[in-house]
Amino acid sequence: MDSRNRYPSDLTDGQWKRLERLIPRARPGGRPRKVQMREVMNGIFYLLRSGCSWRMLPKDLPPWGTVHYYYWCFRRAGLWVQMNDILREQVRVQAKHKATPSAAILDSQTVKTTEKGGRAAMMRARR
Repeated sequence: MDSRNRYPSDLTDGQWKRLERLIPRARPGGRPRKVQMREVMNGIFYLLRSGCSWRMLPKDLPPWGTVHYYYWCFRRAGLWVQMNDILREQVRVQAKHKATPSAAILDSQTVKTTEKGGRAAMMRARR
């Protein structure tokens, strides 16, 4: 990782230390990984933060196909939700709160058609 450009979305050492243990190990008996998982995660976070497409990932990150593969594997396995839950609990405990929230706020926003002129504004023009 030292030989490439650093991006604002790259994981710090502390962030990586927390995430590293949540990432599944390579399967025993399979091919060993040729890519560093920290760099894969950096590629995913680069994409999410920059809004670029998969194929536009910088060339100094792992190949876009590899980053995409792990993103979807983690998504199908529910790993992103698990990571979020674990990290949220750690943040709450550090802030001296209970690990899981005891209340939630639901917000519902409605669009009133009367502001646009009611039903007439929603109908197609007649010829």
